[in-house]
Amino acid sequence: MLKYLSARVAPLRLLTFFAVVTVASTTTSCSLLGTHKKVQVPQLLTPIVEAQKNQLIQEVNRLAAIKSIHAKVDIQFEDTSFAAAGIAEKYRQVDGNLTLQRPSKIYLTLQFTIVEIAQMASDGEHFAVAILQGDEKYRRFVKGTNSAVYSRLNHSGDSSASSKSKKGEKETVNALSNLRPQHLTDAYMIRPIDTSSGFLYSQSEFFQEEADTGRQAKEGARVMRSYYLLEELSDPKSGDAQVLRRFWFDRVDKIRLARLQTFDGQGQIITDVSYFDEKQIGSGETALMPARIEVTRPKDQYKLSLTYQDPLSVDLNKEYRPEAFVLQNKWQLPEVDLDAEKNKKLTANQ
Repeated sequence: MLKYLSARVAPLRLLTFFAVVTVASTTTSCSLLGTHKKVQVPQLLTPIVEAQKNQLIQEVNRLAAIKSIHAKVDIQFEDTSFAAAGIAEKYRQVDGNLTLQRPSKIYLTLQFTIVEIAQMASDGEHFAVAILQGDEKYRRFVKGTNSAVYSRLNHSGDSSASSKSKKGEKETVNALSNLRPQHLTDAYMIRPIDTSSGFLYSQSEFFQEEADTGRQAKEGARVMRSYYLLEELSDPKSGDAQVLRRFWFDRVDKIRLARLQTFDGQGQIITDVSYFDEKQIGSGETALMPARIEVTRPKDQYKLSLTYQDPLSVDLNKEYRPEAFVLQNKWQLPEVDLDAEKNKKLTANQ
């Protein structure tokens, strides 16, 4: 009798065990796969505009057709030398009187209210920066060659890494002495694309999650934006093609140049320019252009934001004489010749 009951109980226990396992696994599956919480995902901005490579090139060349710009601008300088530690020093906003002309000419005066603090210029080959305010150690006349690479200047005028400082006029003045005027010409006076130059051009699509900057956007809201990337590559005669420039085109509503990156021979970013707030610019002749640009120089460790004070008062495509882009040391400031200092260091190291 006992053997019979034992034989009956064993299968029942086995069935009970499988029933428990089945219920547990089903419950777990429902818990894992069931929807119990809504998760907010970035919304893809629409409508998305389609374009071919030749259309992107035409848009670059439309902006590159601007021959000269004369305007009053607001300039905000930001020191990013502490970016690795998550720190950026943003200095006081200054007023600027900006004149640009192709191929790479610029004259820029800077002032706080009515006090002129600096002037800088480039004739396309050489540049000069005159710092007119601040302590004695800040006032100097810095000159050099556009194509050369220099270290940052410290307060005494020697080349070295900068130290952390407090915000204020003195720090702004010192920071401006490390600004190279030709960096602005590269951002404003975009070089046109010549398809017969031997360079190669590649188009691709890219989606990027960004902060929602819409007028009715909630704090912390994110969106997904679609871009076309147009890359300019060197002629691969030596075996390897290098990326020279990368153009970012915003595709939402229309095709708009939103960003321009330039690279050195090692593929590292030299300049990263973002373009915002496209509108009609000009007092007589007008053009659809960005009203604000941001220039980031990772190696030079600074970021610069420039905004037209009055877009409708900007002068476009006027012709300026070559001497308008030459800065002389009429203040008799102590001079810092960056080329001479660089050659002196090279001779000392030999």
